[in-house]
Amino acid sequence: MDALIALVQRSIELLQQTPAHTLLLGLVLLCGVLAAALYIALVFVAPVPRQPRQSEKTFVTILPDGSQSNPEGLPCWIDQWSAHKEVARRQKDAPPAQIEEADVFMTAVVPAFNEEERLGGMLEEAVAYLQEEYGSAKQGEKRSVKTRGWEILIVSDGSTDKTVEKALEFARSHQLSQHPMPEPGPWTPKPTHSEHIPHASIRVITLEENRGKGGAVTHGMRHARGQYVVFADADGASRFTDLGKLVGGCKAVEDKLGRAVAIGSRAHLVGSEAVVKRSKLRNFLMHSFHLLLRLMTPPATAAIKDTQCGFKLFSRASLPYIVPYMHAEGWIFDVEMLMLAESANIPMTEVAIGWKEVMGSKLNVISDSIGMAWGLAVLRASWALGVYRRN
Repeated sequence: MDALIALVQRSIELLQQTPAHTLLLGLVLLCGVLAAALYIALVFVAPVPRQPRQSEKTFVTILPDGSQSNPEGLPCWIDQWSAHKEVARRQKDAPPAQIEEADVFMTAVVPAFNEEERLGGMLEEAVAYLQEEYGSAKQGEKRSVKTRGWEILIVSDGSTDKTVEKALEFARSHQLSQHPMPEPGPWTPKPTHSEHIPHASIRVITLEENRGKGGAVTHGMRHARGQYVVFADADGASRFTDLGKLVGGCKAVEDKLGRAVAIGSRAHLVGSEAVVKRSKLRNFLMHSFHLLLRLMTPPATAAIKDTQCGFKLFSRASLPYIVPYMHAEGWIFDVEMLMLAESANIPMTEVAIGWKEVMGSKLNVISDSIGMAWGLAVLRASWALGVYRRN
């Protein structure tokens, strides 16, 4: 013990004898070494999304005769945009890269991992709204091309059950019959009717291996043809009829480039029965994660009360500022999307929506909460230190 005290005293004496500028230089060098070590560590641990495989760049749908189509190539706006961006980079007088025009008004991206049990009800409620709002013009009604047409991209994220078969069977029954048998959903447990849908309005994409919800959503958004693109969970927990609120919110804040993001929010339900009945552990982890978000994210993202709701809408003009730069493929991907939108000065608005708990969640409260906290820390540090950057 005496030797330890003597060592400490000797260290203090040496520090007192060392010139201030030398101490300062040593401190700067130490900080530099620590920063370099952190950067190198982040390079190894920061997630890098895998490139899509050839089969994943195709989709299947149901043909007019009820048969399944052969795999067809997916339209991919990001390919043309990337080519134009490269030309603009090389030629100073070239116009800036712009995303190609939309073919339909609304694209709904539905990530699905082993969702054969819940997918049908969600699709029933989705197509009922989409066809009513954005389908073919009713008799005597004139609609602008910019407000017509919809598609659903179901991205099967390495499913091992019959998710793909369920999606195609739903499309078949709703394309071939003028009055298909309705399937009960979370918000319509006793539906009275169902919608006949246009040919190829439901497209199914199959990922060879599970990438995570973020990877599936980003993959679908790369191939969206809509003027607006929403992603929605396959369980149908978010009330799909509230999509109109998101569209209205987006339009209200769009900038002169037409960019905007509308975030479906459950914040108004914090005191509701659905949340109160959750376990104390789950509510504690939820509040802890929200505190981390406020501390670790930039101001506009930190101000969002509900970043994790699986119901978010993006104007088409905003996609090139977000989708090409995505890295996170797990649960934390929502936060990266919002941070990218904020860094590009894209207006964001939070919109209250209906939501209810649906049985069958694949979220592991403890392990996934720890994973999200770790993912958030890595994500924030990677962007702050330049491991991730906009090219």
